[in-house]
Amino acid sequence: MSKKRLMAASFRRRVAPGRLRGVTIDDHPDRGRGAVEGGEWVRMSRPRSTKRDLERYAGLFAARTREMKSSAMRDMMAITQRPEVISLAGGLPETGSFPPESFAAAAQRIAAESCARALQYGPTEGLDEVKVCIAEVMAAEDMPVDGDDMIVTTGGQQVIDLVTKTLIDPGDVIVAEGPTYPGAVPTFSSYQAHVVHIDVDSDGMRVELMEDVLDRLERDGRRTKFVYTVPSFQNPAGVTMSLERRRKLVEIANRRELLVLEDNPYGLLRYEGAPLPTLRALDGGVYVMYLGTFSKILSPGIRVGWIVAPPPVLEKVNLGKQAADLCTSTLTQLMVRAFFDQGMWRDYVDSLNEIHRGRRDAMLDALAEFFPPQAEWTRPAGSRCPTSSIPPTSSRARCATTWRSSRARGRSSTAGGAARCGSTSRAPTRTRSARASAV
Repeated sequence: MSKKRLMAASFRRRVAPGRLRGVTIDDHPDRGRGAVEGGEWVRMSRPRSTKRDLERYAGLFAARTREMKSSAMRDMMAITQRPEVISLAGGLPETGSFPPESFAAAAQRIAAESCARALQYGPTEGLDEVKVCIAEVMAAEDMPVDGDDMIVTTGGQQVIDLVTKTLIDPGDVIVAEGPTYPGAVPTFSSYQAHVVHIDVDSDGMRVELMEDVLDRLERDGRRTKFVYTVPSFQNPAGVTMSLERRRKLVEIANRRELLVLEDNPYGLLRYEGAPLPTLRALDGGVYVMYLGTFSKILSPGIRVGWIVAPPPVLEKVNLGKQAADLCTSTLTQLMVRAFFDQGMWRDYVDSLNEIHRGRRDAMLDALAEFFPPQAEWTRPAGSRCPTSSIPPTSSRARCATTWRSSRARGRSSTAGGAARCGSTSRAPTRTRSARASAV
């Protein structure tokens, strides 16, 4: 029998009935070999790794991998791929309302006018025409910016990684809200940062506590490299930093020559109240590094974000990005440009805000009806991040049982512990209203 036929026969035996099954949330492709059958990935049986297998590789891993942890965002994204799940955990933007005809028109224009360019590498800093779009978005929040002061990145998440890579040596301090954005936690951990959390209340990070924290760290010989904050509709708490605290944070940063990374994916997603100036608008770009993204106002699937930072910082970030991925996808950058050329991006953001307002209201009504009277939750004025606090009298076991029961019924939420670095203190549970209409 030929080698080719032997291989085919071997494959047929391995895919015999009972030896293959569909992938579940606990079956990640990197945990075993698989094959495509009927257009779907199926996992082939494989012995579990033995202790000896693990020990064989353990000596090869870098010491920093001991600090790495699975991202709550990764776990949440895996769960939301299940069509029966109603996700109350992740802030998945509303992409179903995006006009298909606009998407088709943008794709057709790129194919007709820029096909070869779209399929080619681009400059590390990003395409100039996309920087024009970014400047338009930032101008909508009263932040004039020059294209030379920004770098286009592969989503906002890459900004967090590049800034941390650029500034943090093992043991350096990052000051962040507690709780903080869950996606930042594994990034900070992987670079072995020491993260100090400052509590939040209804007015955002309690900036009045920062001076004492910084003084204590300085006395202990700990160097604070930067402050990380999501000041508008904070993820996961859903609260917004007050104008007084924004001014105070900028004043502290300038007086102490302390960098601040302002993560502002939700600034334009306001549907109640008057907008507040960004930290960058108050600072003028001296010590505030600004993170923006098209994920929430256009599409997370295109993976286009940006950073605006002081020139010396931007130069080092550029070197880090060259080493990471050479450049952000030219194709998706041109998709951004083509969409903006249609002149409807502001109307689209307005339509998203109406959708988010309705879903937030549905979520708040459900919390009021079904949660116990001891529970508390936030009422965000934008984005879609209401956060509920489990009553202090609830035991960990009861909370875990409730979470598993909800998951079994096709609901998912995120425990607040995923939004802290190395903390065991009680934290809120995030209940997003991204799909509240289905609740």
